[in-house]
Amino acid sequence: MEIKNWTYEEFPEFTDAVEGVEVINTTGDEVGISYLHDVEYANVDGTPLHLQLLIPTCRNDRFDFMGEQTRALPCFVFVQGSAWMKQYVYGNVAEIAKLARKGYVCAIVEYRHSEIAPFPAQAIDTRNAIRYLRTKAKRFGIDPERMVVAGDSSGGHTAMWAGLRHNDDDPKENLFPGISAEVKGIVNYYGSVSVMLEDGNPSTINHHLPDSPEGLEMGGVNLREHPELCRALSVEENIDKDTDVAPVLMFHGTKDRVVNTRESVLLYNALKAAGKDVAFYLVKGADHGGSEFWTDRILDIVDNFMKKVLA
Repeated sequence: MEIKNWTYEEFPEFTDAVEGVEVINTTGDEVGISYLHDVEYANVDGTPLHLQLLIPTCRNDRFDFMGEQTRALPCFVFVQGSAWMKQYVYGNVAEIAKLARKGYVCAIVEYRHSEIAPFPAQAIDTRNAIRYLRTKAKRFGIDPERMVVAGDSSGGHTAMWAGLRHNDDDPKENLFPGISAEVKGIVNYYGSVSVMLEDGNPSTINHHLPDSPEGLEMGGVNLREHPELCRALSVEENIDKDTDVAPVLMFHGTKDRVVNTRESVLLYNALKAAGKDVAFYLVKGADHGGSEFWTDRILDIVDNFMKKVLA
């Protein structure tokens, strides 16, 4: 065989019969995942912020993320929850890869945690991550017009606020002038979306106090003394018929010990009362996260939702 820089099409296939060896046929459309880790999308006041990127690949696709792409896949932007504290952004990589196999570029967002910057910094960071992905759409094979934002726990809260914030052209917030951060849909997994309930976080002993997750998120204040800040942080308190919000898909376990299921019920009811497009699924027996939220059934629900809103 000649040694040269072969193209795939030119390279001669091995076709010799080998006794006792089975040949397994392929189509070239078998999907694998390229994982680009710790891709820096912004640096805010000396804090670098990163994305974990899961990009579907197959032989026939000829995808090369170092070059300009002709394909354009929809994008699922996921905010990893952390009680608004320092995230472990790798925690759901394996689960989210299941969605990537369905043909979505998936990006996991790192945000500034609450001890660096209080609310709404996390939503601002998420919107800038969306903008960054749009600026790199050709490189990563993304369709910039087909993007959904999602998140779990505090990431669900952040995803909701990322979808609610508009007209944020202040250069202190918008790191990519002229680039949209709008999305076509929001997926909220057991989001910590409200601080209006006394038992909103059943296992948080210091509930609403300055050193609680929600207290730190609002700048280290005692939320028991500031009901106006509770309303400002709670998503459902900021929803009415004039609210501009993309269609929402929600999931919550019925045995969630960290974020009371009723928080999602409050948000669902507020969205329904305002005439917004929302679907809500209760996951029986599920606690705060876990494999129950990445079953084939739920992946299909998310897939169908995205196909609908991105059509």
